[in-house]
Amino acid sequence: QEQLVESGGGLVQPGDSLRLSCAASGRTYRLRNIAWFRQAPGKDREFVAISWASGGANYADSVKNRFTISRDSAKTTVYLQMNSLIVDDAAVYYCGVGVNSGSYYSPTSFGSWGPGTQVTVSE
Repeated sequence: QEQLVESGGGLVQPGDSLRLSCAASGRTYRLRNIAWFRQAPGKDREFVAISWASGGANYADSVKNRFTISRDSAKTTVYLQMNSLIVDDAAVYYCGVGVNSGSYYSPTSFGSWGPGTQVTVSE
């Protein structure tokens, strides 16, 4: 079974940085679209960033110019570098593998979700 595991979350102050990791087991996702979503209490799962299998990336307006999605050289791990964190970034962060051709900002376009990693931003 394909499985993703997120890590790297924690408690930080506004303005701090974190790097989240999304590690794959089972089939490689080297040639798959990989996206980060986040979910805060009482909110829907929200698109954050996507790394396209064909190259390049897209970001939500709320994180653009602050977050960067990348893959390691072996394409076994996807990272989300988060800089200049603000309190609105606090959420559980999930990564998923693209499974259809739907809108990239929709969580229904992705599967094999990991259990998530908690990011807390507080003074």
